[in-house]
Amino acid sequence: MRPATIPALTIAALLVAVSPAAAADETPAKILFSKVDDPAPLAARSIGFYSRGCVAGAKALAVDGPEWQAMRLSRNRYWGMPELVAYIEQLAKDARTLDGWPGLLVGDLGQPRGGPSPTGHASHQTGLDVDIWFEPMPDYRLSADQREKRSALSVLVPGTHVELDMKKWPEGLERLIKRAASYEEVERIFVNPGVKKVLCERAGDDRAWLRKVRPWYKHDDHLHVRLRCPPGMQGCRAQDAVPAGDGCGDNLAYWLGPEPWKPPPKPKKPPPPPKEIMLADLPAACTEVLNAGRSDVASPNAPPLPPVRPASTN
Repeated sequence: MRPATIPALTIAALLVAVSPAAAADETPAKILFSKVDDPAPLAARSIGFYSRGCVAGAKALAVDGPEWQAMRLSRNRYWGMPELVAYIEQLAKDARTLDGWPGLLVGDLGQPRGGPSPTGHASHQTGLDVDIWFEPMPDYRLSADQREKRSALSVLVPGTHVELDMKKWPEGLERLIKRAASYEEVERIFVNPGVKKVLCERAGDDRAWLRKVRPWYKHDDHLHVRLRCPPGMQGCRAQDAVPAGDGCGDNLAYWLGPEPWKPPPKPKKPPPPPKEIMLADLPAACTEVLNAGRSDVASPNAPPLPPVRPASTN
């Protein structure tokens, strides 16, 4: 008896049928999320952690506002939770009317559905992060080309890690950062350690806001604002609370010293390339976020998005 055979056409059909899922399994999440141009048509939800998550129902920041202009439009990273967009709009208005700041140049928020980006960020994945340039908005509208080619203004002395060139320090920058930290929804703000040092020196007696401003690598040309998880949002993972105090003591001294900037020991053999973040590494609900409303993918058997939990009254 001859063994049963499967017609070649049937084999080809099977391969075509399974190839999209197989491709998704083998494609880094940063590629999958960066190829989607629109937000997930779902209720707004921040899912996972800032550096390992996604966002449903994201809202776009208008590229031009009365007190802000969005930069690097080709990246399509002007999307975030509605709370983040509202924060940027309020900060821009308050900074101009209360502090005399001319307006914000807004860098990256996140991709339409969040997730890992192919360049530039480890975080900015859950719709709760935004970069705001140190340079104030000019008194004219930048062209699309200018928004791509204009570089953010670093306040560092070239070749140093924390030494600032104060001639580059924009007038009123410390007031902008203080204003940015003043809102309850702000979890923390990352700046270069040299910038934090200047803020500590100029803060005066009102120092409570300094606690939120944390020194970190780079961040010498922008402040990175991070919002808290919205109240009652199940599935959004909070970051550990910032330490008590104004952060101007031992922690800052560490960052201003040589230790953070020492190069790692040279390995005896070339290290393996960093492991890519795959879709399976993200919260399960991110599969639904990635595929929602898209005609080019089959509906996945993904767990539903977590429900909204009532806000605590404590």
